[in-house]
Amino acid sequence: MNPSTLIGLLSGLVLLALLLLFSAQHPLMFIDLPSLGIVLIGTFAATCLSYPLSEVRRVLGLFATVMRKEPAHAHDDIEQVVTMARLWLDDDLRAVEKALENTRNPFLRSGVQLVIDKTAEAEIIELLQWRIVRMRAKERAEAQLFRVMASYAPAFGMLGTLVGLVNLMFVLGDGDMVTIGHQMSVGLMTTLYGVLLANLVLKPVAVKLERRTEQRVLQMNMLIQGISMMCNKRSPGLIRETLSTFVAQHADEIREPLRITPRLGESVGP
Repeated sequence: MNPSTLIGLLSGLVLLALLLLFSAQHPLMFIDLPSLGIVLIGTFAATCLSYPLSEVRRVLGLFATVMRKEPAHAHDDIEQVVTMARLWLDDDLRAVEKALENTRNPFLRSGVQLVIDKTAEAEIIELLQWRIVRMRAKERAEAQLFRVMASYAPAFGMLGTLVGLVNLMFVLGDGDMVTIGHQMSVGLMTTLYGVLLANLVLKPVAVKLERRTEQRVLQMNMLIQGISMMCNKRSPGLIRETLSTFVAQHADEIREPLRITPRLGESVGP
């Protein structure tokens, strides 16, 4: 499981536990299935009206994508580019093709295959950039699906509140405090569920999907640079150093923190 997702889920559960245990006289009063049903079913219905069924079906799969930890293949891709660039520099076409068969990255495989086919560098870059644009548009639309759902959930929470208030008006004249309290709880619980669903589940999933897309775009741009340098037969060492800058984590590109080096004979600390 993705560590940050796991921490977020545990923190959310702790928040709900504190809310139930220390902010309510009866914790079970916060469990109201009709209110939860209004928010969930209403959000699902509005989403189905807004999107094709084929896209709605992807919701559970996208949840699974956020939950699992994706392995980082950037360094492996760099080594594969460097290896194939070295073979290409030696004009060993057969070895390049053999190495290409063991490449699991389809984006990298397509780019190197175009280099082998002696395609012009500008055409290779244009084609690969178009694939990036298409991938980014697709994944941004997936993230937008969750943002739309996050906007629907509080709205249906308010709908449940309005229903509770209308029912409250009907029973208000009877003076039955139990019935009045029940209608008030239904009205307020739907708003609570809508806010929690939107801000603790749907919006975080959308943000994580967007962040995942940006990381994938960065890696694909890195591969474009490597393929371009391979096409120009640059040295493998230069290719490795150039591509490593794409995945390097620098604290500050302008100035490093001052390091105090003790003089000879001096000690650091007490």
